[in-house]
Amino acid sequence: MNKVLVAAALATVLQCAGTVMTARAGQPLVAVFTSNFTIPGYAAARRGADLVAAETGAAIRHFVPGEPDNVEQQKALVAEALIIKPDLVLFVPVDDKAMVEDVKKFTDAGIPVVSFVNRLEGTFVSHVGSDDVAVGYNGTKALIESLGGKGKILAVEGNPAAPTSRDRVEGMRKAVAEYPEVELLGVVTGMYQEKDAHDVTAAALLKHPQIDGIWAANDVMVYGSLAALEEAGRTATIVGANGLDKAIQLIEEGKMLATVEFSAFKIACTAARAGMRQLAGEDVPAEITIPSVLIDRSNLSGWKVPLEKRACPTWNEVVAP
Repeated sequence: MNKVLVAAALATVLQCAGTVMTARAGQPLVAVFTSNFTIPGYAAARRGADLVAAETGAAIRHFVPGEPDNVEQQKALVAEALIIKPDLVLFVPVDDKAMVEDVKKFTDAGIPVVSFVNRLEGTFVSHVGSDDVAVGYNGTKALIESLGGKGKILAVEGNPAAPTSRDRVEGMRKAVAEYPEVELLGVVTGMYQEKDAHDVTAAALLKHPQIDGIWAANDVMVYGSLAALEEAGRTATIVGANGLDKAIQLIEEGKMLATVEFSAFKIACTAARAGMRQLAGEDVPAEITIPSVLIDRSNLSGWKVPLEKRACPTWNEVVAP
């Protein structure tokens, strides 16, 4: 590739990336791939990677599609990252099927990869994530119990290409199956985005005169569903997932029943620590699961510290010594 094309490629990296730290001689360079700039959880994940990099003396380059969850843009970013030959890659795939061959290019080049949040096939140092089936199950069970074990509920899934959404829907269906007096009106696709969730909820409200509860696969979609309910002059009990700052406030205000913590921040911190340990020749588990917790008005205090002020958990807090 000639110098003009290399320069153009790197310019695209900088345009699509968030924080960029320049590596000094002897300083490890870590490439971090997340799915979009629109979901606050991924902003928190990028901050987590940055904090660990600052602790360990690594440099970070973030690679984020300019268009949310765009597969072709993520493929292009992989090609651009290969040009700079990072020492370590932390990777969230936009699509766990479409990105398999692209991520394999890093491992083929001898670059260690830690996958996080969304699992995909391949050879990795470790995968760091959460039990998303449990995330969906626990949130739905809390919703149904609050309705007295009966009623009509609407489910708003995230991006169907994301394993997190598919697993959370599986958990939701598992919970619904335990309550014969609950009717699942349908699963609509909110793509993990506020506007999409607003639009599909508004359409569902026109279709269904009774919706007692709404389960959403993340907190951002809760915001869209709540706006649609308000515009329609309707109410419903609603739960989400992630434990975002705004969701904590909505729970405190009584506008939202609960959320299930899925901390992309803790997951990214741990993924970065796992990668840095591997570079140092230390042992790393092939699988690390970050526990999730149901958050409601009974236990809000532990989540009132804003995400931007939280510290990364230590390795021993997450992985038993």
